[in-house]
Amino acid sequence: MSILVDENTRLVVQGITGRDGSFHTKRMREYGTKVVAGVTPGKGGEVVEGIPVFNTVREAVEKTGANTSVIFVPYKFAVDALYEAGDAGVELIVCIAEGIPTLDMVKVVRFLSDRGVKLIGPNCPGVISPGKCEVGILPGHIFKPGQIGVISRSGTLTYEIATHIVDAGLGISTCIGVGGDPIIGLKFIDCLELFEEDEQTKGVVLVGEIGGQDEEEAARYYQEHCHKPVVAFIAGLTAPPGKRMGHAGAIISGGAGTAKGKMEAFESVGIRVAKEPAEVGILMKASLK
Repeated sequence: MSILVDENTRLVVQGITGRDGSFHTKRMREYGTKVVAGVTPGKGGEVVEGIPVFNTVREAVEKTGANTSVIFVPYKFAVDALYEAGDAGVELIVCIAEGIPTLDMVKVVRFLSDRGVKLIGPNCPGVISPGKCEVGILPGHIFKPGQIGVISRSGTLTYEIATHIVDAGLGISTCIGVGGDPIIGLKFIDCLELFEEDEQTKGVVLVGEIGGQDEEEAARYYQEHCHKPVVAFIAGLTAPPGKRMGHAGAIISGGAGTAKGKMEAFESVGIRVAKEPAEVGILMKASLK
């Protein structure tokens, strides 16, 4: 099995006629993802890579049975795109767009939660269940099918971690790039719960970074609810306080959110912490024995 996306995912691409949307639509379809529709207001009736384009997400859902949306529109249109997708009946939204104002995302997350719609992102690389489905910008060729779930706040570091997992002789059930903004949809805790329930997943790799309290909350949740082994890596060990490192959420403030504090929180509940990315696969393989 896998979580969130699989062979039954029917994808609608919001912003399909744009540069990024059309490029990644082709990539996702070549990987095997069932891309059934695209949406660009005012361009309904066009065809991109053999895929029909609609004016609205609701029309795309009604005509094609799409159950998942990926958002490639510019940030100034992304909030409206999120509301539209959430109101159209899809079950999952993957928002690649970055730069969305935090206060807007607070409202969007509540809106989607009230409707039972899962959100990955914003400012994320997406989600992949290797060999089944890829939604977003993840490089599918580096992910091999297997039994390790991956949850990551990072972008390109996710790709490196995945490579080390595969090099260790393991594979990946599903990899989720949750995004690095202060306000996101699915968090570490949500993903840990899904992986804990997934029979295929035998262990989880959690890739965190400085800033916020998501890792500390995940450590407490793990102690109370999880039984599968978890290996963690925290990016930003040498980051100076008060400096933003890459993501909007990756900032140490008032002594909270440090890499050292997150590592200690994990270790205190029995989660093994890799000191460098290359150790992740080794530690996970040892944890499964």
